[in-house]
Amino acid sequence: MSPLRLGASLYVPATRSDLTAVANGERMPRLRSVVFCLEDAVRPGDLGAALDALAASLVEWEPSNTLRFVRPRSPDVLRLVLALPGASAIDGFVLPKLHRRNLPAWWEALGEHRGVVMPTLETREVFDPSEMHALRRMLSRRGVRERILSLRIGGNDLLQCLGVRRSPDVTLYETALGPVIAALATTFRPFGFNVTGPVFEGLAGFDVLRREVALDLAHGLFGKTAIHPSQVAVIEAGYSVSAEDLEAAERILDPDAPAVFRMGETMCEPATHRRWAQLVRERAALYGVVSACVELSAG
Repeated sequence: MSPLRLGASLYVPATRSDLTAVANGERMPRLRSVVFCLEDAVRPGDLGAALDALAASLVEWEPSNTLRFVRPRSPDVLRLVLALPGASAIDGFVLPKLHRRNLPAWWEALGEHRGVVMPTLETREVFDPSEMHALRRMLSRRGVRERILSLRIGGNDLLQCLGVRRSPDVTLYETALGPVIAALATTFRPFGFNVTGPVFEGLAGFDVLRREVALDLAHGLFGKTAIHPSQVAVIEAGYSVSAEDLEAAERILDPDAPAVFRMGETMCEPATHRRWAQLVRERAALYGVVSACVELSAG
């Protein structure tokens, strides 16, 4: 499973009454991934009702192209979910507030479930580079690395650590978390981990969201949490590629390409641009290609 399939992951509180419709694509037929949340989106007193709702829904899940994940609030809740009839239909789990000290408990709870996992980096340990390096080494171990589809960045929890709430008028990169996101990208991306972009809270006007998606991609982040269906198309439009970038990518990936060549006003060097070119080709296959005139009109 490629993390590029995630697109905009719609987070849905498991207390909702329409879980089955969402899971089976009746609400949003083109939804690429959904996360049914049993953590922060559910009040502690409502956890039992949320588990009951998920249990009732699971047995009605039909085969779907939508990747379906569950976000349990603890290893104990993960065990409860895995014991539910129909749990085999879950594609994977989002593991909240993961750090190196609770990783063993999460892994023990996963047991033999064959789904993928997405640990979320959202605790104060994220601000300690030595902790992130230690976590990366643990996540890179055999038997662990193979199960990780992506790492997620919990932007709101990290802002909570700082006692800050960002304005919807600025991207997260314009806050104190900008350097932190860059550090996470450079800590995990070179070692083969996909990292997703953090949630965007604004629901009125999408210019800032578009800028944030562009900055996610500029930092090597792919995939993004969506908290409302209206955000999904906006996020995924940002994952389409320009015809010019696709042409450059194809020329870079050409086995007969020169070691260095010029396209327009840009130097292309297959030895250093190959990974970028491969990702552009994959994004184009999944999210499409836009012409320069469409990009200009959208801007």
